[in-house]
Amino acid sequence: MKYIQLNNGNKIPSIGFGTYKATEQEGIESVKQALQNGYRLLDSAAKYENEEAVGLGIKESGIPRQEIFVTTKVWRENLGYEPTKKAVEESLKKLQLDYIDLYLIHWPANFKNFGNDWKKVNAETWRAMEELQHEGKLKSIGVSNFWIEHLEALLETAKVMPAINQIEFHPGYWQPELKDYCNAKNILTEAWSPLARGQVFSNELLQNIAQNHQKSISQVCLRWCLQHQVIPIPKSTTLERIKDNIDVFNFELTPEEMEQINQIPAMGFSGELPNEWPDRVPVS
Repeated sequence: MKYIQLNNGNKIPSIGFGTYKATEQEGIESVKQALQNGYRLLDSAAKYENEEAVGLGIKESGIPRQEIFVTTKVWRENLGYEPTKKAVEESLKKLQLDYIDLYLIHWPANFKNFGNDWKKVNAETWRAMEELQHEGKLKSIGVSNFWIEHLEALLETAKVMPAINQIEFHPGYWQPELKDYCNAKNILTEAWSPLARGQVFSNELLQNIAQNHQKSISQVCLRWCLQHQVIPIPKSTTLERIKDNIDVFNFELTPEEMEQINQIPAMGFSGELPNEWPDRVPVS
């Protein structure tokens, strides 16, 4: 496993294991298998309702806690100063951990749902996270699904620069302007849905590139993320795919292949936008 240094000096594994929809016994087993097959970054969230399963998977894996980088997130219904502090305590209890390696605001408060208070709600949420980081309960703090406008508003009052912005990032929808903005601020980008909700598998270009490298399409997409200095977080509950998704450090895409993938037309977009949630934009 290769590691990347965050803007606060902490190090994060360069590829993660997503746990969305991995609940109960299936979640426990998938986390255990991921850790036993080399993953060290786990990505969960309060909204996934699987923090208990993730915690049990960690315990059953036999991997020392200090080797594991655990991420979880505060959901939109718990934004604000006191609700965030309570949410962190609940996550710690469910995960059975003394600290969380990375804690994210899952979605920003926005004008549609919070009116003119949206900036204040994000700022108060962040203030709570800064205090919890100072106390040692959170090692790093960041955001998820923040656009430039949300980041700029947050930075008006933030004392700590976000370490991470986790966004939808995959061939066919990779938000290059947002990524470049984060790079300029030394905020690392993470990719959720790096396989475009499965739509990458029918793309002819990706099929050809995968064949050229004798790799799977999944591996090509994850490698593309890595070469963009973006941390992909693939998810699977199938052992074969869990193993396949981490086997991405023994080949490299050419600059031409990177640009070809960059130019793939719109594909696989979730329809989830930070200024629209909880509604979705219709997508094909």
